[in-house]
Amino acid sequence: MLRAWIFGFALMCNANGAFAADAPVAEASVAAFTEEYCSACHGYGSAEGDVDLAAIDVATLQQDPELVRQLLHVLDTREMPPEGETQPAEAERTWMLETLRPILHAAVADSRVHVRTPIRRMNRFQYNNAVVDLLELNCVVYSLPERTMRVHQDYFRPETGRMPKTVKVGNRPLGKSQMIEPRLAGVAAFPQDLRAEHGYDNRGDHLSLSPLLMEQFLKLGQSITDSPDFSPKTVGIWNRFFAPPENYADLQQAERLKTVRDRLQPFLTKAFRRPPQPRQLERYTDYVMSSLADGRDFTDVMKQIAAAAISSPRFLYLYDRQAEADDDTGLQPIDDYELASRLSLFLWGSLPDDALLALAAEGRLSQTEVLNTQIDRMLRDRKLKRFCDSFPAQWLQLDRILSSVPNRETFPDFYFSKYRLSMHMMLEPLLLFETVLIENLPITQLIDADFTYRSSLLNARYGPLGTQAKSPRNEVTALTFTRQPVTDRRTGGVITNGAVMTMTSGPDRTQPITRGAWVAAVIFNDPPEPPPADVPPLAEKPEPGEENLTLRERLAAHRERADCRGCHEQIDPLGFALETFDPVGRWREQYESGLPIDASGRLFREYEFDNVVEFKDAILAREDRFCRALAGHLLSFALARELGPVDELALDEITESVSAEEYKLQALIRQIILSKPFRTKS
Repeated sequence: MLRAWIFGFALMCNANGAFAADAPVAEASVAAFTEEYCSACHGYGSAEGDVDLAAIDVATLQQDPELVRQLLHVLDTREMPPEGETQPAEAERTWMLETLRPILHAAVADSRVHVRTPIRRMNRFQYNNAVVDLLELNCVVYSLPERTMRVHQDYFRPETGRMPKTVKVGNRPLGKSQMIEPRLAGVAAFPQDLRAEHGYDNRGDHLSLSPLLMEQFLKLGQSITDSPDFSPKTVGIWNRFFAPPENYADLQQAERLKTVRDRLQPFLTKAFRRPPQPRQLERYTDYVMSSLADGRDFTDVMKQIAAAAISSPRFLYLYDRQAEADDDTGLQPIDDYELASRLSLFLWGSLPDDALLALAAEGRLSQTEVLNTQIDRMLRDRKLKRFCDSFPAQWLQLDRILSSVPNRETFPDFYFSKYRLSMHMMLEPLLLFETVLIENLPITQLIDADFTYRSSLLNARYGPLGTQAKSPRNEVTALTFTRQPVTDRRTGGVITNGAVMTMTSGPDRTQPITRGAWVAAVIFNDPPEPPPADVPPLAEKPEPGEENLTLRERLAAHRERADCRGCHEQIDPLGFALETFDPVGRWREQYESGLPIDASGRLFREYEFDNVVEFKDAILAREDRFCRALAGHLLSFALARELGPVDELALDEITESVSAEEYKLQALIRQIILSKPFRTKS
């Protein structure tokens, strides 16, 4: 039968290797494969997961690119067919993958399945940055607890291409006095924006604007310009925008009008991320001139204008302008102003600067050579810190550690004074990410790093593995982290980091399923479905009669349910690979009961491992898979939306390009920006 399939694939391709969708043998071959390996669960009276593959044909697949994407995914990751069912030979699986990929291309070309980047408002992180940049404030508008790491020394200098050996940082959510910083008095932030499930806090469907919130934005804008700290000392554009010209009283009416218009034009262009329409400019100008004619103070009037601008939907909302789509693809390139906005929001979490807007005005930003130059410039700018303050913590889901409270009696060393070790823990992976980005290292360092940053308290708790050193002085405000080599591969990277191990555990025991789900979602961008509602959670401590069972044995019952088996086959090996780390991330060889720990497993049903080092080796054996997963996270973050089937094609191209550049992180970010989804709109 395999020969027939291979022969069929050859017939389905023309001389150039392109897929011929009308080849009749394709339907017979695909149908034969699904009948033999899929129909038991997905056809002929059974359609698990709402996927029915009975009587499937190429024409049907071309009408459903999302189904083709799912088939490619489960075959490539070996999720399907499930264990215990008849498995295709490796050559058969490869054949099916090579058959489905051109079908996906054809399906995308034949249908308008492009996902539109949604209209959305700024989240409060972006709003803060945008107001700071627009007004050139030398302080923040309001403090942001979600900005996890506070910088106590100006160490972040991407223009140097190096991270310093020692950095002074603090932890905002957990540390003492970490919210004390220069900010505008009398300004209160609106509530923190919710994160989308398996997503980020910039998603359009989570960033609506209710009438109540609109009223808050109006008050917020007014409170900013009315703040007692809003003065020439804090506002960089004061003399250019708010202060009256020295000779204003002596100017003729026409000259006064020109002066006001000349101030408003660049201000509104930056605020709205493109030049204002003539009627918009006239409305703002008319308001200023009529207010001044009524005898009002020049500075007060311009403050009102600024408050109105930062409360305007054109400032608050992020969107692409409507345009006629190309008849063949359903896509059109975004214009240069839209490209400037996407760039600045992705890398700086803020408005485009004057350089980007100037290139957009000239229509040159979209030129590949110019765009590459701007990417280089933006990656060297210190505003890149905002990307590091936003993406990695959300990607790694580090906010989960805020609610981690290990049993104080069992893990007393996790606590010191009034604080938790997690305030040190969660900064280590963030500093690793920043270093990989600034020094343009391969993304594989995030999996198996040969260096790390640690405080003396972390060194005392976690190194060398299996030992406990006497605790040094407990730092709670400015924490000193020092770069050091990783000589024990059990510890390098984000997967085995103490923060991740702690936040994926319960108060008394590890939670392999939670850890496995974290690895699946974060490292492979393949989050499992939520468990059925009628599945009871495993008790923190063994039930009577379970004292001599390992955690793996106690969890075995969850695999017995047919509706649970598929997910457990995917996530259990990922979680048990980390079982040699206890609930606060310390190394252990056995359970408290004396029972041995079994950390063995198989990744993608292909790579066997016996311990966490071999588990990392298994991940790195398919570094392209990790690269593609991280690219998916970055692209979703950059576009503020979920990805669709069309984006899958872009991820393939991005991964191929980045692999040719040794998987460098900056190369990955560059390819995200150069990709078709980033540079087009539906």
